[in-house]
Amino acid sequence: MAEQRTTADVDEVFRVETHGIDPVPDAERHGSAKDLFWLWFGSNLTFTYVINGALAVAFGLSFWQAVAVVVVSGLSFFAVSAAGLGGIRTGTATLVLSRAAFGVRGNLPAGALNWVVGVGYTVVNTVVGTLALEALLARTGLGGGGPARALALGLTLALTFSVALWGHATVQFAERWMAYVLAAGFGALLVFVLPGADTSAPASAPGVSGWSLAFVVMLAGPFSYLPMPADYTRYLPRTTSLKSITWMGALGGFTSSVALGVAGVAAATRTDMTDAVTGAGSLLPGWFQPLFLALVLGGSVTNSIITLYSSSLNLQVLGIPWSRARAIVVSAAVTAAGSLGALFLVDFTTSLLSFLSLLIIVFAPWGGVFLADMLLRRCHYDAAALHAGRAGAYWYRAGYRPAGLAALLAGLLFAALTCDSALWTGPLVAPLGGADLTLLGSVVSGLTYWALTRRVPAYAPAA
Repeated sequence: MAEQRTTADVDEVFRVETHGIDPVPDAERHGSAKDLFWLWFGSNLTFTYVINGALAVAFGLSFWQAVAVVVVSGLSFFAVSAAGLGGIRTGTATLVLSRAAFGVRGNLPAGALNWVVGVGYTVVNTVVGTLALEALLARTGLGGGGPARALALGLTLALTFSVALWGHATVQFAERWMAYVLAAGFGALLVFVLPGADTSAPASAPGVSGWSLAFVVMLAGPFSYLPMPADYTRYLPRTTSLKSITWMGALGGFTSSVALGVAGVAAATRTDMTDAVTGAGSLLPGWFQPLFLALVLGGSVTNSIITLYSSSLNLQVLGIPWSRARAIVVSAAVTAAGSLGALFLVDFTTSLLSFLSLLIIVFAPWGGVFLADMLLRRCHYDAAALHAGRAGAYWYRAGYRPAGLAALLAGLLFAALTCDSALWTGPLVAPLGGADLTLLGSVVSGLTYWALTRRVPAYAPAA
């Protein structure tokens, strides 16, 4: 006899989602792989990629060199999308799946730092959107200053929080329809900034430092998504092709990130992009500039929605005994406080960005271990054991998995030694000619985990 669903359990648009990290039953699964295309395409139509593309040029790369970095970095979305494959097998979130690699207790520290990263990026995007909306309000004659900025912040937070609070179905619905509008607008932006780009070679070669910093900037965004993908695949029917999941999500993130990254590269060869919004705006006709500010706001909101939504699941993984809807209020409150600081305290935004760049030392190695574990298991997990605590197969030794933690520490050590951040410069950066190899911490941790594990870890496949 088929399992019956209650109205409250159905994942519908504009209905508050009742599931959190608890496994989504087969009877409540819905959707298709193409939903992931729109999710990752829409959420990455953010002005951040324009800024990152401009930074690649600022690091000394030519137009074509910077474009190459943008394209190669965009391919990382195949790994991001593949990281969600366990979600369809278990019906649960990414940071629950990572208990298999680190143990239930061993999963908590990295989970807490990943929550900080998620909320931190939500703050950054909220600030960018608020400043764009403030400028848009000024154009309409509503004035400026503190009151206008506070109003803009309130509206930006309200747009983000309301969608994320409703949950999974509403998030996917909003990302898809906002993607239609944003894609048209950012497509026009590309048409305006690409002609006239300086494609000549630079006077001098960028050097290893310029190349490595460009890759770190472009890859940091995709890598920061690694703790999230299963959050959005957990509702898909088990019969959904794993290949289609990987390809649809990857193509979505690749298309939008590369298009906007190239726009940033082109703009940086034509004008000063120190203030990226002002710089890009100077290349646009006057009639398009209000629309441009709306695009910056919309892109910030689409990205903040998925990071804020995932942060609520993250808090449940950390043990907060609340529903997803209640937990998201905590993340929203922290986001609001951080945004207030960034907008009204001097240099707070710069400090926050430096702090987030330093956290690459954590989430790159974490991602390496998680992906290595997923490959060794071939995406098979004991779904019940992931939630069973001491009684489950993933409790290991007092809640810790030695192989996973040792591999994570190896990656952390390598990343710390080779990191070139405003807050920390590793002792190996200078001997390496100024190269920042932080992201290779993921490779080190992944290979270390494989060497320590050697064969597929013990698991019980889902029925």
